[in-house]
Amino acid sequence: METIRVLQVDAFTDEPLTGNPAGVVPDADGLTDDQMQAIARELGLSETAFLRSSDDADRRVRYFTPTQEVDLCGHATIGSYAHLCDEGLEPGTTTLETNVGVLEIEVETDGTVWMTQNDPRIREIEVGYDRVADALGVEAAALEGASDDIPLAVASTGLPFLIAPITYLSDLGAAEPDMSAIEELTADVDATGIYLFTFDTLERESTLHGRMFAPGAGVPEDPVTGTASGAVGAYLDRFGAFDDDLPEELRLEQGHYVDRPGTVSVRVDDQVRIGGRGVTALDGSLVVPDAEDDEILEP
Repeated sequence: METIRVLQVDAFTDEPLTGNPAGVVPDADGLTDDQMQAIARELGLSETAFLRSSDDADRRVRYFTPTQEVDLCGHATIGSYAHLCDEGLEPGTTTLETNVGVLEIEVETDGTVWMTQNDPRIREIEVGYDRVADALGVEAAALEGASDDIPLAVASTGLPFLIAPITYLSDLGAAEPDMSAIEELTADVDATGIYLFTFDTLERESTLHGRMFAPGAGVPEDPVTGTASGAVGAYLDRFGAFDDDLPEELRLEQGHYVDRPGTVSVRVDDQVRIGGRGVTALDGSLVVPDAEDDEILEP
């Protein structure tokens, strides 16, 4: 059996035990798919990033939830590079091979990590407000009232999300999601999860406040979601959500309703980029059974 280093890095924050916690395995070369899945299950975080060597980029990464592999994860990427910065990674641009292609990662001198997203793909969907409202546990009128100019749509910059605007922060906070109904709805529209948001924010400088539900991916409610933030930035740009041009940098609040507040920065120009900081909250080791063993992992 092998002992490996594992970390919990809280992303989209510079305060430990806030933001979105991600597992990071900094040296995952040699781990099998089953071992990576078992480690992610043992850590129990929404996603764990496994950093590996690559022939096509500076690094390779694979992401696992406790139940399955996912192709892309924003907060686990931000967390991984926050850790690499702690280990001496120099500011600048680097490349990362993912299941959706090779992405550019930029690290600023203050430790902010910017992750380039895939080209946006956005499609309006024909699904009734009543069905979306029932799945989210909100009033249909609160969804319809916010959607006069910006419709329900599935947007992706790497992972697809059903984007649903709602009128007020109180409507957002009062949501009582039906996870089974959300899982069925997202499967029907070919989305990873639902991103529910309002322009009614806690902080004056924020652009919007969001919540993201992805029970089909094993994440009932994600604290602060990078890939969904990129998708909603592209969505706002596509549907002209602002009277003037899209702000140069969007500031997205998330996580307050699960006591893990954080902030994602989004830039939309010729490419979509998401940015944030990260802080290591836990640094330890895990014993991994041999690939042919079915033993439980030992912390």
